Amino acid sequence: MAKFGGLYHHLLQERVIEPTQVYQPGAPPLEWLTLVHGVGYVTAYCQGHLEAKAQRRIGLPWSPDLVQRTCAVVGGTILTAKLALRHGLACNTAGGTHHAFPDYGTGFCIFNDLAVAARVLLQQALVQQVLIIDLDVHQGDGTAWIFNQDPRVFTFSMHCAVNFPGTKQLSDLDVPLPAGMQDDAYLKTLMDYLPSLLQQVNPDLVLYDAGVDTHQADRLGKLAMSDAGIYRRDHCVLKTCARAGYPVACVIGGGYGDDMEALIWRHSLVHRAATAVFRELI
Repeated sequence: MAKFGGLYHHLLQERVIEPTQVYQPGAPPLEWLTLVHGVGYVTAYCQGHLEAKAQRRIGLPWSPDLVQRTCAVVGGTILTAKLALRHGLACNTAGGTHHAFPDYGTGFCIFNDLAVAARVLLQQALVQQVLIIDLDVHQGDGTAWIFNQDPRVFTFSMHCAVNFPGTKQLSDLDVPLPAGMQDDAYLKTLMDYLPSLLQQVNPDLVLYDAGVDTHQADRLGKLAMSDAGIYRRDHCVLKTCARAGYPVACVIGGGYGDDMEALIWRHSLVHRAATAVFRELI
């Protein structure tokens, strides 16, 4: 949990961002959360009444602070998406809880911030078509399931084939990768799909999950990317989308390790890439 606050302070200290660029989200109202999640599940979790088995499935012990943080993350992704529509590019310092299903959480994910943000913007008629580019090392199974019958949201997941979740869902486009894949092969695979995918979907907004658990040192990942490779990946995604005129809202996704400074650095790479791309385009 410490990585989220650490990332924010790192970005300011390193002058990747300026304080004037920072926006503080509020918690989303219940009716926004229930565009995706069942009201019974949302209420039980927020009030601390979720049964023990369901809490164990999430993998995080319940606390009032975690409820506050969980809701703030969802609010942050909604705000990030709206800022992306206004400015062309925006990044959350958290987010990417793509394993959460409508009525239960799993894989450290409680509410699906990507799904809620997409549904809120669709309900408010701010967008008509959304593309979710999920490059976390784990398949975005919750997101895939939620939008399986919703043509307004196209889900693209490029993930390690032999990793959590054991049972995969059907995204609109899944690209399973072999364990141990390194930078060049990964980036070639990504660019075999990305340009044509953007043309096919023609989204009003791209939601980009920039998980860094693809890193060779990640505790829960099975790919072998370097820091430089992750930066190239993020820069490539953002530059390709921005050059084609598609607004992009970024979330940091998964990343797990014992070296907190190294992990925070990896999560900063999408922000660094976003700053570089933004400067290149103005």
